[in-house]
Amino acid sequence: MTDTRPESPATDYTALFTQALSEHSAQGAPVLRPVPAQVSPAGLPQSVAALADASAPATLPVGHEVLAELRSRASVKIGEAAGADASMTEQDRRQRGQSIIRQVVSEWATKYAASGQDLTPQQERAVREAVFDELFRAGRLQPLLDDPNVENIIIYGDKVRVDYADRPTRTWDPIAKTDRDLINLINHLARMQGQGERALTPATPNLNLRLADGSRLAASAYVTPRPSIVIRRHRTRGQGLDDLVRWGTIDASLAHFLRAAVKGRKNIIVVGSQGVGKTSLLRAMAREIPRNERVGTLESEYELHLHEDPEGPEVVAYEGRESNGERGADGKLQGELTLSDLFPQLLRMSLRRVIVGEVRSKEVVPMLHAMNEGEGGSMATLHARSPQLSIERLATLCLEAGIGMTEALAYRLIAQAVDFVVYVRLVDETELVGPDGKPGRKHRFVSHVMEITGIGEGGRPSYQMVFAPREQDGRREPRAVPHGNISQACLEDLVRAGLDRSVLQRPWGSWGAPLETVVPL
Repeated sequence: MTDTRPESPATDYTALFTQALSEHSAQGAPVLRPVPAQVSPAGLPQSVAALADASAPATLPVGHEVLAELRSRASVKIGEAAGADASMTEQDRRQRGQSIIRQVVSEWATKYAASGQDLTPQQERAVREAVFDELFRAGRLQPLLDDPNVENIIIYGDKVRVDYADRPTRTWDPIAKTDRDLINLINHLARMQGQGERALTPATPNLNLRLADGSRLAASAYVTPRPSIVIRRHRTRGQGLDDLVRWGTIDASLAHFLRAAVKGRKNIIVVGSQGVGKTSLLRAMAREIPRNERVGTLESEYELHLHEDPEGPEVVAYEGRESNGERGADGKLQGELTLSDLFPQLLRMSLRRVIVGEVRSKEVVPMLHAMNEGEGGSMATLHARSPQLSIERLATLCLEAGIGMTEALAYRLIAQAVDFVVYVRLVDETELVGPDGKPGRKHRFVSHVMEITGIGEGGRPSYQMVFAPREQDGRREPRAVPHGNISQACLEDLVRAGLDRSVLQRPWGSWGAPLETVVPL
């Protein structure tokens, strides 16, 4: 959103810049670190990444007070340009903004040089990048969003923690000067994404949205002592099952089985804890759906991005909408559209499959009905601590849906709807060091594939493990390997879909090297 505050000609910018420089130097530690030592510059814009040096990481030559002033001056000029041309698109605005930022920073750099401190071309370019980030991207968050190894960004006021895929968690400099500035930054991101009326306000103290790179942002303020934000990165998009084999998430045998399960129209629930890679696995399996099939996706925030995948099937994508904070006469939040609200319309779209990004609430009931009544082949993800507990989790959500469902009916619906539960496990050893001094890393892998076989004792769904860990003759494999258990009817369906029966007869699967962990699993 354009800042239209007028310029103040009385401000002595040269004195301000000189003062900021002296304060910056006196502090010893930089206020802004576009490329700190703990962050890989691989994903940064080339102009910023060029500043990185392993021996002496470079920093911006000025603090945020100067950047804020440059941002304000550029914002006024961009607003004037946009007002003079009503036909200007967002892309035109960005291009015009780059030109204006170059001019504003160049004028500032001339005055800055007059104070006796010349900037290198790289430093001036870095300032331009920082101002552009403040206006059109994510400000001080942008270096983290550009780093391909960042998995999670956790912010609580001025405390920032970053989780990496390839190294231990690290702290980061504050993202904003004050809590108010932090809230303004989050609302700036919401406006840039164009996601309806989503904003972090006293009336709507919780905010969930997707960022331009596909990351998912969850924020709370006004109901917490300080603003609390979590950004979960989706580092992988457009990858298939073969890519997951290369990463060690699954082996070739399991990839072959999952491919047949998708093509054989089996209903699959991908289960695991937070951040284990459920969405990545679901996305990879969905890419196995024939391209001529029409599929509906239902998500709170787009994370699967199947509707943007040229290699995927034909997709009708639905995204939930948050309320504007007001309640109607019936007490319901106005403007809100939950997944359960959208489900009936989704099912009218002449679909052959339904994919729910994450089952969290009462949308579980229409999802299970869709799995039970349709042709099969629907999929979803679910939070659960084990494959067995996924059954209890689904039943609990059914009972909490508020439609008067009994426990017996919930179990019956689950047994009739779900064919397979795929459990993904995360082992985080980034804080450990092996005896050889080699640091540990994160391991994500499928450990179980469980088949739901019908109604068992006590009216609960019965199940058996098709793939699971194995320990035999002193050898242990914690990852999923075939156990030879599968119902005959299901096996015949999968064989017709292309499954090679011999895959299920490999006791140790197709895992090549053993899993290299610091602590044996």
